[in-house]
Amino acid sequence: MKTALVFGATGFIGSHLLRDLLDSPDYSRVVAVARKPLAVSHPKLTVLIGDLASLPALKPQLVADEIFIALGTTRKHTPDEAEYYKIDHDYPLLAAKIARGNGARSAFLVTAVGANAGSGVFYLRTKGEVERDILLLDFEHTHIFRPSMILGERDEDRPRERLIIAIWGVLNPLLVGPADRYRGLAGNDIAHAIAKAARHQTEKARIYHWKEMAALLRT
Repeated sequence: MKTALVFGATGFIGSHLLRDLLDSPDYSRVVAVARKPLAVSHPKLTVLIGDLASLPALKPQLVADEIFIALGTTRKHTPDEAEYYKIDHDYPLLAAKIARGNGARSAFLVTAVGANAGSGVFYLRTKGEVERDILLLDFEHTHIFRPSMILGERDEDRPRERLIIAIWGVLNPLLVGPADRYRGLAGNDIAHAIAKAARHQTEKARIYHWKEMAALLRT
């Protein structure tokens, strides 16, 4: 059985992913790195308290077969672009570098639809750059998930976001053909798709949009 290393376990997708990995018979151990203790306990789970600054000190404990990265912030919570870049690029990249150096064979990364290192849009450029730089680490398998609107109920009260999600629910059936990559998907379904991808690793690198994630959910 395998060991999984998870970053972003307190987030909307990451919290569902953590549960899927803990419930999977494929893993004997799941290590989650978080800024604070998790409200989850499980015989398989080890929680390490850390962040970007303290990550190098945790290096000896970051040993796993696979690393799952669902880190990210929002411009509302992190308006400063330099700090935003640290969270969305530098932290995932350092985590992946350490895991790769410790022998991890596979990386699973959540970014966003439209990610492009050459984009003129800061958000999309940042997501594209972290994809590019993690691919350069040359894992045996790298799986990149690019969701569009992430649907589902959050713990936080976000009235504006709830409105956008409601609108997206109406738009979803209209997004067909090449536009289907912009369809929304529930956070727990994205997590399920990631966990399923970990069971079927054949390609060196693969990018998943809505269609590919939806296909995984049907397997």
